[in-house]
Amino acid sequence: MKNKFVKSTLILLIGSLITKILSLIIKIVMSRIIGTKGISMYMLILPTFMLFINLASFSAPISLSKLISEDKRNNKKLIASTIPILFIINIILIIIIILTSKYISINLLKNKDLIPSILAMSLVIPFTTISSIVRSYFFGKEKMIPHVTSNIIENITRLLLIIFGLSKIMKIGMKYTITYIILSNIISEIVSTIILIFFLPKNVTIKKDDLIPSTTYMKETLKICIPNTLSGLIGSIAYFLEPIIILKFLTKNYPLSFITHEYGVISGYVIPLILLPSFFTLAISQALLPLISKEYAKGNITYVKNKIKLCLILILIFSTIIILPLIIKSKFFLKLIYKTTEGVNYLRILAPIIILEYLQAPLSFCLEAIGKSKTNFIASLISISTRIISLIILSQFKIGIYSFIISISLNILFTTTYQYKKLKYYLNNIIYT
Repeated sequence: MKNKFVKSTLILLIGSLITKILSLIIKIVMSRIIGTKGISMYMLILPTFMLFINLASFSAPISLSKLISEDKRNNKKLIASTIPILFIINIILIIIIILTSKYISINLLKNKDLIPSILAMSLVIPFTTISSIVRSYFFGKEKMIPHVTSNIIENITRLLLIIFGLSKIMKIGMKYTITYIILSNIISEIVSTIILIFFLPKNVTIKKDDLIPSTTYMKETLKICIPNTLSGLIGSIAYFLEPIIILKFLTKNYPLSFITHEYGVISGYVIPLILLPSFFTLAISQALLPLISKEYAKGNITYVKNKIKLCLILILIFSTIIILPLIIKSKFFLKLIYKTTEGVNYLRILAPIIILEYLQAPLSFCLEAIGKSKTNFIASLISISTRIISLIILSQFKIGIYSFIISISLNILFTTTYQYKKLKYYLNNIIYT
């Protein structure tokens, strides 16, 4: 068991590191081709894109991974029971995107050039949903190589599409360039899904009964999906509202172009840079979920506590080692990666507090593993409330984009503290639901 966890973690760490490097290269290439103006446009629309992607998946990957890891069900029937739910949700979301694209672009994001990009999302979400379903099977079975391989090839595909296609699309216009970036996800998701399919067991026989959805499995899936989706939805809504609130309140005292530019610098340059250690956090969290689910169900609470404690300590040590150089040599790293020194002050303020955010993923996954999805939902409520309320209040003090920086910091502090205290309480009291 111990060896399997270590092996899974190492595979995920190596894969996540490679994926993170590829993602960083993608951002570097993209920023150098489309410039700060293009990055600002892309960062404006990204929260909307992530909102629809998260809604489309309906937290099925987490639900399926947990249920499959328990090894008590017919996995083929379980997946077949989940697909109809996701199909209906995807259809509804596609209709919503088509009907609201103009309103979101013009009235909320205040940029009519983003209409084609928003419409492009309706084409992308079915492919991301299919990929997430197949991926969740391997997580549940604690088979990490398929996930890692598909992720790496997916990012290589995106990088190639950006290198060879972005410059040509740029000649047509910026709005089509951003649309192309959104649509490139279709090809990368198709490639990722094909790779995952190659890893599926070849000797499995699928009977007719396996394809008939089970109402019991549907209820079990929904029991996990609904609170997780609500939790993710809250976070996605906060992310979606973020640029809208910033544009609405800060443009009262500052030019729209200035606020858009500064928001683009923070979201496009600073935050991706200080989130570099997140690959380590995510790898450990993904490896923890099936393990903690099994051991908690068996009542091995001491083992669960020790494993969680070890993982949190490792994350704190690793993230601190990575973050310190970014604080000390902020200009150097910004210049090296993005060929700019814009955002130096923002980076130095956010970098220390961001270390606490790295703990949120493992804490959230562990709460999920012990059946405390509702706690994650409340944590999301705390997160969105803190972020939005503080942003609105601070924007009245005429401190510019720093109101955004402070709201991020408060959000991280309150949310991480709440998750840690609740997880500690549940494990000490061994409360089952």
